[in-house]
Amino acid sequence: MAVITTAGLARTFTTARGPVEAVRGIDLTVESGEILGFLGPNGAGKTTTLRMLTTLLTPTGGSASVAGCDLTRDPVGVRRRSGYVAQAGGVDPQVSVREELVTQGRLYRMGRAQAVARAAELADDLGLTDLLDRRTAALSGGQRRRLDLAMGLVHRPEVLFLDEPTTGLDPGSRADLWDLVRRIRGDHGTTVFLTTHYLDEADALADRLVIVDKGVVVAEGTPSALKTAYAGSTDASLQDAFLAVTGRATTAVDTAPVAV
Repeated sequence: MAVITTAGLARTFTTARGPVEAVRGIDLTVESGEILGFLGPNGAGKTTTLRMLTTLLTPTGGSASVAGCDLTRDPVGVRRRSGYVAQAGGVDPQVSVREELVTQGRLYRMGRAQAVARAAELADDLGLTDLLDRRTAALSGGQRRRLDLAMGLVHRPEVLFLDEPTTGLDPGSRADLWDLVRRIRGDHGTTVFLTTHYLDEADALADRLVIVDKGVVVAEGTPSALKTAYAGSTDASLQDAFLAVTGRATTAVDTAPVAV
């Protein structure tokens, strides 16, 4: 069953120099329980697409549905059913981990007892129990990202949007976060929409990849299928396949998706 669908999703910005088509028509489908890697070079339109799907930007064209809610007609429904972990995070450095989680629960209209219980449950699930009374300013990078994940999961979303979740983390913390993402999907069936510049991360985590360039989808498929199609072998690196896709100048790659 599809949890995210888009048809011709587009966003044009008005600037002093004229209109800029950041996203020119994205068509995609994300199935329930899938981990989708959404990739593209800088300026490809992936961040704009993510911001539209999380209701932070209003589309100027096309349509989309997230967890059964129309993106433009029911943005509140989208927010209730999805979680968003931004690249920069958003914790208050002056409060404790417990306070952040309880406040997040209260923002989703949980009663205080329910929010306290949910905070303890998430802390146990994500390895934060011993940190509950620590100020967030004292957390390491990996601990802070675990808190960011916990905050995005407080309301038990059907869909979790992760924007560059491991940027700035050391290799050990990155590996720990990968395991957490797999466990969130495995234990709860959560659909994960992941953007990342780390191609090894996309290769390791994603069931399927969608590559965008110049505001449109240019290729999609499993990591192994893309490596075979564009780099000649499943033993090739995803980077080789990615560069082959986004480095082409042909009309076909610029305007039409290639499914493999």
